[in-house]
Amino acid sequence: MSSPQAPPGDEKTPGSSPAPSSGYLAVLRLPHALRVFLPALIGRLAFATVALSLLLTVEAATGSYGAAGAASGVFGVANVVASPIRARLVDRWGQRRVLAPLAVGHAASLAVLATLASSGSRPLWILIALAGLAGVFAPPLGAAMRVLWAQLTDSPVLRARAYALDAISQEILFTTGPLVVAVVIAFWSPPAALYMTAALSLVGTLFMTNGAASRARVAATVPAKRSSRPLAQPGFVSVVLGLLGVGLALGAVEVAAPAAGEGSASILGPGILLAVFSAASAVGGLVYGHRTWSSPPGRRLLGIGLGMGVSCALLVFVPGLLGLAVGLVVVGFFLAPAFVTGYLLADELTDADVRTEASSWIDTAVNTGAALAVAGCGALIDGSAPGVAFLAGGIGALVCLGVAAPGLARVHRLPARVTA
Repeated sequence: MSSPQAPPGDEKTPGSSPAPSSGYLAVLRLPHALRVFLPALIGRLAFATVALSLLLTVEAATGSYGAAGAASGVFGVANVVASPIRARLVDRWGQRRVLAPLAVGHAASLAVLATLASSGSRPLWILIALAGLAGVFAPPLGAAMRVLWAQLTDSPVLRARAYALDAISQEILFTTGPLVVAVVIAFWSPPAALYMTAALSLVGTLFMTNGAASRARVAATVPAKRSSRPLAQPGFVSVVLGLLGVGLALGAVEVAAPAAGEGSASILGPGILLAVFSAASAVGGLVYGHRTWSSPPGRRLLGIGLGMGVSCALLVFVPGLLGLAVGLVVVGFFLAPAFVTGYLLADELTDADVRTEASSWIDTAVNTGAALAVAGCGALIDGSAPGVAFLAGGIGALVCLGVAAPGLARVHRLPARVTA
């Protein structure tokens, strides 16, 4: 990865901090930024609570983790499949017209599921169908917020800071979300956690789309041409493939780290190991976004992905839970920077009228890789040991990045796209 350089106009050395005008506080002080960002965080907290609350609600209703896993799996698949379509609708018709109805459908599906699960009438197929509907209607608040960041920022440096702040906030949400669910279940019940998730999504989305910045994202005058679609742009498939590799490493960690810590008397249990990983990702995003990099983003993504893949694979040789925790810090340090760079590349390679779809593909790539790794590494752990799963996830990441490398290396030679 290239060394950072000082931002334009800064007379400090390359290793010094950027000017305050381009720091994280400057991002939050942008006109209308907090008005849309805070509600977006409330809505996005629902994405950090839905997986666990849905799983435990269905398990409590059926007494079967198999049934609960099926419902969660259908939710995840429906969400991934519908993600580009939802984002395309937002680009075409505007945020308020699309996100608000999606949030209503998402919240209603979860609320009905929670009601049926807590009553005597709970056929499994209905619960699974409602989980699928909730996945289809999940509003793409992350992608929508990143489009607003691009609209609100007036320089590449400030935009990079905004994306880093966004990625860091997401890590914090996904660290605290399961804890919030645990507290709600401890005092009430799993369906109560699902009701809470529905409320968070609905309230956050409605308040976000009522903000001036979101209302300004009006419908496109004409539909985007097929030739302007993100996947049709030179280099974009390479970005998606590289981030698929990042997702493979992420999924391996999400399964293998808890498996390694399970049953241990050490304080470094499954939850602590994953919290260490998430905290390292947040710190990595903070450091990465605080600098201005001289190398092209395509090469940076390649370097970040390779670093994550290699460090994940090497965890197979790390002895003890303390050593594993240190290793997870190294792996996690690359995660948020990979997201930030992916978002920047989505902006660089696509036109403004397809930015929501482009940003959603970044998340979809990582989520797909993680889902594949979770399924595959779970089977590996059953037949061997957690270390083998780390190795498999790391090798999978390196293979994807190796295939994507030529395209990522060429990204900096492609012409710039129309900005927002």
